Amino acid sequence: MVKKMVTVNAGNGIHARPASLITNTATKFAATVKIAFKDKIIDCKSIIGILSLGATGGSELELQAEGPDAQDALDAITTLFESNFGE
Repeated sequence: MVKKMVTVNAGNGIHARPASLITNTATKFAATVKIAFKDKIIDCKSIIGILSLGATGGSELELQAEGPDAQDALDAITTLFESNFGE
């Protein structure tokens, strides 16, 4: 399993559009990708799960990936966070 900490830099936090981008990116990989925030761990392939995190701007999340292309999946999702989801 590979892990990486990311920060939600977007002032609006993770709302529908960023959640959709995360889900669409995660589904491109065979790896299982999860986000841990506070006491929750959710599957990145679930848009409802991502929205249920309630991650606001400045929140620190832990990305976790496991599987044959885990590092590639983690890198792709990290890039979304680093680009502020294109906002």
